[in-house]
Amino acid sequence: MAATAPVCDFGWKAADARLIGTEGRAFSIHDLAGPNGLVVAFICNHCPYVKAVIERIVEDALELEKHGIGFVAINSNDSSAYHEDSFENMKRFAEEHLLPFPYLHDEDQSVARAYGAVCTPDFFGFNSGLELQYRGRLDASRKEREAGDLRRDLLEAMIQIARTGQGPSVQQPSIGCSIKWKAGSPADDWSSVTVHS
Repeated sequence: MAATAPVCDFGWKAADARLIGTEGRAFSIHDLAGPNGLVVAFICNHCPYVKAVIERIVEDALELEKHGIGFVAINSNDSSAYHEDSFENMKRFAEEHLLPFPYLHDEDQSVARAYGAVCTPDFFGFNSGLELQYRGRLDASRKEREAGDLRRDLLEAMIQIARTGQGPSVQQPSIGCSIKWKAGSPADDWSSVTVHS
């Protein structure tokens, strides 16, 4: 089921957590920030939206590193119901796509809940003070692999944030597969979800 991320709640502070990455060691989300900011991307292995854009996510993450922006990807999907999103398959996904950033496993889904993540991919862009300045799409491609000459929304917004500390006032929401919540999870009941942005 496709889901659309909410609009940006400017100034919301990035939540921190220590999660295991595909390299086999734990990372602190805050420690992955660059001097000019951080992108936290919720992705997964099986989503066709993610599969269609993963190469461009890698390309943009490498470009943003040059601008002092850190990047981290998090998989929060219920792997017991969606085996393709298991930690072992995360390792394969990271190797196959040569991910240049940590790919972390949010097994108990607490980080997705803290961020109010809705879909895969779902991008959160923070400035040097780890204040939210971008909650939008990668670009206009959706599930199209051949993007053509599209505006690179995330890249352009984060370069602006690196330079000014502030994101664009107009942002297009990300669209993707809904987060696969565990049965009985608080986030599985939308009436109880607190969405930060």
